[in-house]
Amino acid sequence: MSDIHHPGRRSVLTAGLASAAALGGSWLLTGCAGAEAAPVLPAAAAKGAPDRGGTLRIARPPASDAETLDPASSLSAYEYLGALYNRLVRIGTNGELAPDLAESWEPDAKARTWTFRLRKGVAFHNGRAFTSADAAYTLRHILDKATASPQAAVLAPLIDPAKLGTPDAHTLVVPLKSPNAEFPSLLTHYNCYVIPDGSAKSVGRTGIGTGPFKLESFAPAGPGRVTAYADHWAGRPVLDAIAFYSVADMSARSNALLAGQVDLLSQTNLDFATARVVAASDRATIARVKNAQWYVLPMLTTEKPFTDVRVRQAMKLAYDPEHVVQVALQGAGTAGWDNPVPPSDPAYISAHPKHDPEQAKYLLKQAGHEGLAMDLYTSSYDPLFTPMALAYQDSAKRAGIRIKVKTASADSYYTQIWMKKPLMATYWFTGRPVDQLFTQIFRSGSSYNETAWSDKGFDAVLDRARAELDDTKRRELYGEAQTLVIEKGGAMTPMFADRLVGISRKVRGYAEHGFEFDYLGIGLKGA
Repeated sequence: MSDIHHPGRRSVLTAGLASAAALGGSWLLTGCAGAEAAPVLPAAAAKGAPDRGGTLRIARPPASDAETLDPASSLSAYEYLGALYNRLVRIGTNGELAPDLAESWEPDAKARTWTFRLRKGVAFHNGRAFTSADAAYTLRHILDKATASPQAAVLAPLIDPAKLGTPDAHTLVVPLKSPNAEFPSLLTHYNCYVIPDGSAKSVGRTGIGTGPFKLESFAPAGPGRVTAYADHWAGRPVLDAIAFYSVADMSARSNALLAGQVDLLSQTNLDFATARVVAASDRATIARVKNAQWYVLPMLTTEKPFTDVRVRQAMKLAYDPEHVVQVALQGAGTAGWDNPVPPSDPAYISAHPKHDPEQAKYLLKQAGHEGLAMDLYTSSYDPLFTPMALAYQDSAKRAGIRIKVKTASADSYYTQIWMKKPLMATYWFTGRPVDQLFTQIFRSGSSYNETAWSDKGFDAVLDRARAELDDTKRRELYGEAQTLVIEKGGAMTPMFADRLVGISRKVRGYAEHGFEFDYLGIGLKGA
C-alpha cells in the first residue's frame, strides 16, 4: 500500500478463468500448523540479466476515479510515479540516502539551512532542462494548501516556501524554521518527485518528469502505458514500455498472472496460500521482500476505552506477536512487539515489554474494564487483515479480552472505517525514514496520525532528535521516541510481513528500494 488508501478502481482486465479454482480458497487452507508445514517460498526474484526491449505488464489494485499523475496529490497514481519522475534524494540499495536529481547536499553548522547541488545535463520529457527553479517549485507545490498534499504536514512546519533560494541554476538552498539533521530523508517520500516549474495545473494529465519513462496514455482508475525515455540522464531503461491494467481484486490479479496476461502484481501482498499456488506454477513465481509491510491494529485514543493509557497497555500486553506471525503469516515475517520502526532501520531498538496476559488483566481491572469486549474491524482490502485480526482475537482472550471480528466492505474501508472506528486493521509500507515515520503517523496533529495520539513529551523528543547533529545521540533520541510509542501510544504493531510479490518467471532485475522497484533496470528474459 502507499500512504494513501485508494478504494474504488474499476477492473478493466478480465482475469484468466482457467486458474480461478486454484485460488478460490482462503488463508485457512494453509492450516495453522506454522511455517514448517508449508513449502518454502522463493527468497527473491530470479537472478540474471534481462534482455533489452519488451513490454512489462503490471496489474494494479483498486484506486479512485479521481486519481492523478501529480506526485504531490493524495490521489496520485502511485504505480506510475517511479517510472515518470525522479526525486532530489532517494533511498539506495543499502537503505541509506542516495543521490538522485541532487548530486550532493550539506547542512550549515546548526542544520538550519541545507544546500543541494543539483545534477547537470538533466532534461524533462518535453526537452526542457531541469534547474533549481523546478526543485524549488516542487517544494512550493507540495506546501500549497490547494494541493492538499499528505507530505505538506511533514514539510510545512520546517519550510517557508517564500524563503527557498536558487542562487544559480544548479543550487537549491532550503532554510528551515528549526534545525533538522534528517531533513534530506524527508525528500525521499513519493510525494516529493520533481515536476517542472509552473506545471501544477497540467502535470496530473501529462506526467512530464525526468524519469526513465515518458507517458503515452493514462486513464484514471483505468489502463495506461509509458514508453522508454531514450534521453534519460542515467541512461535508457532496459524495457521498451510498461503497460498498466486495473484489476479489481487480489484473486483476479493473481489469476491474470497465472494465465500469462500480466507480468507483475503491483501493491499486492499475496496471502500465503495464494503465494504457494503462484510459486508452484510454470508461468509465475514469488519475489519475497523482507519485512516490507508494517501491519497495525490502531486504537483510536480519542474514543473510550482507549482514552485510558492503561487500556492501551493492556491491549498490547494481552497478545503474543509471535503467535500472530505464525498464524497470520505462516512465519513469513517478523514479530513487531508494538514498535513501528522495522528491525532493519539503524535506529531500531529491540527492547519491549513481554507478552503478559496476567498484567493485562490487572491493568484492565484498575481501569474499570475487566472482561473488556471490543469490535475489531477488518476487510478483504488486504488478504492479511482478517488472519491478523483472528490471531489477535485468539491470543488476547487469555487476558479475558473478548474480540469480535467484523468484516467491512473493501470499497469503503478507508472512508468509513479507517480513523473512524475505535479498533481496526491497516498496514503501511516500511520504506520511510524514521523521522518521516514518526512525523507523519505519530506526531500530534498530523492528518495521518491514525490513532489521534497526542503526547507533548513524544513531540519534544522528536524535536530534539531532529536538532541533534551527532549521529549516535540522534539515534538514541529516536530510541526514546520508540519507547514512548510502545508504552503510551495507541498503535499495536503485531508484525512486519515479508511482501510476497507475484511476478512472471520472465521478469529479471526486480529489486525494491524504498517504496518502488527499480524501473530503470527491470526487464524480461526472452523479451
